[in-house]
Amino acid sequence: MSTEAQRVDDSPSTSGGSSDGDQRESVQQEPEREQVQPKKKEGKISSKTAAKLSTSAKRIQKELAEITLDPPPNCSAGPKGDNIYEWRSTILGPPGSVYEGGVFFLDITFSPDYPFKPPKVTFRTRIYHCNINSQGVICLDILKDNWSPALTISKVLLSICSLLTDCNPGVLCLHLVLLVSIILNPGSVG
Repeated sequence: MSTEAQRVDDSPSTSGGSSDGDQRESVQQEPEREQVQPKKKEGKISSKTAAKLSTSAKRIQKELAEITLDPPPNCSAGPKGDNIYEWRSTILGPPGSVYEGGVFFLDITFSPDYPFKPPKVTFRTRIYHCNINSQGVICLDILKDNWSPALTISKVLLSICSLLTDCNPGVLCLHLVLLVSIILNPGSVG
């Protein structure tokens, strides 16, 4: 007796009586019912990666609670949607600066290695500043080599506001220096 036929014979009957023909139909239909769509491969992550994600997610959640309760002056920030690792921030131009009255939008991306690696912060709003390139990338030491896990996104936003108040040309690349001088002194090129 085949396994398929045995399954039919072993299964409880739902009809009053069944003929051999009925059982054969069931046997023929059985494989169709048992066909299962192939499962999509589920992404498995290592326990080390899961621990990193857990550590970074907890830290980011903590910072979100802090920045919600006590945001830095002229700043706001929070997740774009359901992804805790992708934030959107708004900075109002600091009073007394050339950016006063401006509203600037930034994207903040946290890596799974946060807070041991800095977040990636870029301006979405076009801004002309000696420490911000045309793609919105900010040249700020704490977002690069001087990053410390003791820093928070609130402190980063305060540093960016400070940068908007006082340009720091000491960290510029040569091509940015030339670009700024051309913008400020268009007649000097000739």
